Amino acid sequence: MRVFSASLATETNTFAPMPTGLASFRDRGYFAAGQHPDQMTFFSGPLWAARIRGKERGWQLCEGMVAGAQPSGTTTRHAYETLREELLADLRAALPVDMVLLGLHGAMVADGYDDCEGDLLQRVRAIVGPDVVIGAELDPHCHLTPEMTAYADVMVAFKEYPHTDVLERALELVDLCAATVAGKVRPVAAVVDCSMIVTVHTSREPARGFIDRIQSLEGRDGVLSISLAHGFSWGDVPAMGTKVLVYVDGNQARADALARQLADELIAMRDGLTVRYPDIDTSLDEALACDGGPVVLADGADNPGGGAASDSTFVLRRMIERGIGNAAVGPMWDPIAVRIAFDAGVGARLRMRIGGKISPLSGDPLDLDCTVKALLPDMVMTGLSDAPVPMGDCALVEANGIDIVLNTLRNQAMGTDMFTQLGCDLARKQIIVVKSSQHFYASFSKVARHVIYAGAPGAVTLDLTTLPYRKIQRPKWPLDSAAA
Repeated sequence: MRVFSASLATETNTFAPMPTGLASFRDRGYFAAGQHPDQMTFFSGPLWAARIRGKERGWQLCEGMVAGAQPSGTTTRHAYETLREELLADLRAALPVDMVLLGLHGAMVADGYDDCEGDLLQRVRAIVGPDVVIGAELDPHCHLTPEMTAYADVMVAFKEYPHTDVLERALELVDLCAATVAGKVRPVAAVVDCSMIVTVHTSREPARGFIDRIQSLEGRDGVLSISLAHGFSWGDVPAMGTKVLVYVDGNQARADALARQLADELIAMRDGLTVRYPDIDTSLDEALACDGGPVVLADGADNPGGGAASDSTFVLRRMIERGIGNAAVGPMWDPIAVRIAFDAGVGARLRMRIGGKISPLSGDPLDLDCTVKALLPDMVMTGLSDAPVPMGDCALVEANGIDIVLNTLRNQAMGTDMFTQLGCDLARKQIIVVKSSQHFYASFSKVARHVIYAGAPGAVTLDLTTLPYRKIQRPKWPLDSAAA
């Protein structure tokens, strides 16, 4: 079998202040055709799975471009069209193929394109024709559009949040697509829109039980695959929202009925899925009241994984104003401060202006008396599914009893080694503030006595009623009472 695989992925926060350009892809991970390294990157799951299966089964694998960008604001038209055309040119060069495997996100929005994935899949289908099997792996924080399901034969989303199952889902995708090529199965899709937008933390109930349940249904009674599309609240596009995607072998009625049943189950548990987000001072009070530490406080509103700048000072400012020390904060994206720290050197004590640089959603900068404790050029953090995450040049500075990790490549907190590589002993800290919504949990929950999700201001605000939506379909719970 001749197989083509490539990736083009980012998550777009249409309310975020910084556009996503070509440099954003080159910073996060861009590899031209045939240049992907010998280690899986976050959105190259299908390519990596195709390498594994292809080696076992004697496939001829044609590897196209792999490009993924850190979530940010709307992707520029130039960036999207340039990368799209590169991927399509790689596909044309690989023809003829029996199967196309794509690593996508599902919530990529560009200037002039509300549905980049639907546009890309339509163009791929036009090139390969109706008989070639097209499969795509998605992030569950996707906008599942009719165009995506129309032009792909199979789509599989990660089930876990944090997304620790990238390779497992990619292998499922590859196996299902290969079975389709061989004529062993005929996937038919059903999608149900739940008319809501929810946060689905699979680290706790009731989401944990629901995900376990849908996995138990797969492979039985003709059910091939079930994906829960959480949706991405910060993408103002018509298709935004929570949906259920079911593939059944050749039985449309069965697919429709199961998708409806699972959607109804999910809707019934939506109140239980809601995450508690106390304000900053309440979060700090709760953290200080815990018997021992460390307590991890998630500053999800400044999560660069959701498009925020990762330079907000709201939480750090209140900690300093309240005299809270013995803490760690990071990563704070501040290339200017990092440059100053590297120039000053380890051990230097100096006045530094930190954070608050990108927009009002970043808060005001903090002028702090800092000690440079550690410097590490080109630091790589351990990410989800052990994928490497470049952090750029990083500095650990201490101010007012708080260790602050400063970095030059914007990425959210995923691995605890983001701190420990710089010599920060997390076990001794009372509070650890992470710039992340949930991906931190896979690693940081192993050292935390307690986790608090703080309701701070930011570009990934948790108060969705404050977002100026113009395009999403209404009503949608919990934004509208009519959806209740």
